[in-house]
Amino acid sequence: MDRSAYINLVPKSNKKTLTIEDVKELVSYYQEITGKTGKQLGWEYSEAAFPYELKETPEGKGQWFYLKAIEDRYKMILVGVGTQPQPLNSDDLPLPYIQVTLHEQSTHGDKGKANELCKFFAKKLEAELKLFTGSIMYYYKR
Repeated sequence: MDRSAYINLVPKSNKKTLTIEDVKELVSYYQEITGKTGKQLGWEYSEAAFPYELKETPEGKGQWFYLKAIEDRYKMILVGVGTQPQPLNSDDLPLPYIQVTLHEQSTHGDKGKANELCKFFAKKLEAELKLFTGSIMYYYKR
């Protein structure tokens, strides 16, 4: 099993650049909409849907952050950004990606939450998603 999933931007994605701040905004939006779902359902769904708090370290500033669990059955998920290498004969700019990594301490619950988050990112960005299993899902118009 791979320990990382990748959300790869493609030429048809709705964004061409991606920073760690953009990813933080997506995480914040995800928390917001799950909270609204909880209000509609009449229970604290947001805590069950996203049992993490976003943490940054000085060495990861601008490149990655981690989601630290606030419940016992979850541990942590690492999230970072990078750029895909482009072929030498290509005039296109290198396309960015989001890497979601499970730490050695991560649980099966973390993997499930990471899969949900990856699908959300890919759908919002209209990107290609390579899951932890190696399967690829396409969220862009082909």
